[in-house]
Amino acid sequence: MNLKLFAIVLGTISVVGAAEAQAADATRVRGTVVELAGSTLTVKDRDGKTDAITLADGWKISGVAKASAGDIKQGDFLGIASVSKADGGSGALEVVVFPAALKGTGEGDRDWDLQPNSRMTNGTVADVTEINGRSVTLTYDNGQKKQIAIPQTTPIVTIASATPADLTPGTAVFVNAERDGDGKLVSSRVVVGNHGIAPPM
Repeated sequence: MNLKLFAIVLGTISVVGAAEAQAADATRVRGTVVELAGSTLTVKDRDGKTDAITLADGWKISGVAKASAGDIKQGDFLGIASVSKADGGSGALEVVVFPAALKGTGEGDRDWDLQPNSRMTNGTVADVTEINGRSVTLTYDNGQKKQIAIPQTTPIVTIASATPADLTPGTAVFVNAERDGDGKLVSSRVVVGNHGIAPPM
């Protein structure tokens, strides 16, 4: 991985769930671009509301590219949003496969808001099984383990490069923002669906 892409990815890992502590006023915006005007990104979110987000100085952008369950192997570092299944265990809602250079960054298990009662787990694959579909066992936080089933329909992506020129109207984005003292949304990073894949986070 070249240094430029590494910097982009490093700035993005907190977006997908864990490289930095979650602030009490954190807001995750999922939607499509209305416009990018100067340092203001306007997004129509998944509830139909329009949000104006101020992009901080030095803000970073990255894309996502399609990956597959077959790409996942023991030792990989993943970020998985999941939800508890009725029959026990957890089922993946989305999977991000991180580059090897980021292994161990921001690992842990925490609340997530992709859907009600969902969790985000960043961890290393200790085991991959193929019983009744693919499942992985993630290890994190000095030995804790969590087994997560990955249904065939689960979106699986890896981090890809992107530029501000990719923020065209109608393009899907995921933005991790915070509210400043005036209540305005401010963000230092954006994930854009620039490779034909919408950010599933």
